[in-house]
Amino acid sequence: MCDTGDQQTTAAVLVKESAATIVETLKDVTLYEGEDAMFECKLSRETTQDAQWFLGDVPLQSNEMNEIRVQGTRHTLILRKVTLEDCGHISFKVGQHSSAA
Repeated sequence: MCDTGDQQTTAAVLVKESAATIVETLKDVTLYEGEDAMFECKLSRETTQDAQWFLGDVPLQSNEMNEIRVQGTRHTLILRKVTLEDCGHISFKVGQHSSAA
């Protein structure tokens, strides 16, 4: 705001969050039935953008079978005690960016 006594003017500052990018992509995992599978992605920076994990086309949520962690820029998915039915593509998406294994 600028105030000269008999006149005033104001302006606003609008800051938009720039998009995070994936700097470390997912890697394929091979293991035995009953073991835990762990997948990790690292982003260019911490973000408030929605990040989502998928098994095939199915979005995953943290529960007793899937653990989803975010520690700074590192996003981790752990599939607990995998079965043969868990075979398939895992993908991670944030904004316009994605990685798959």
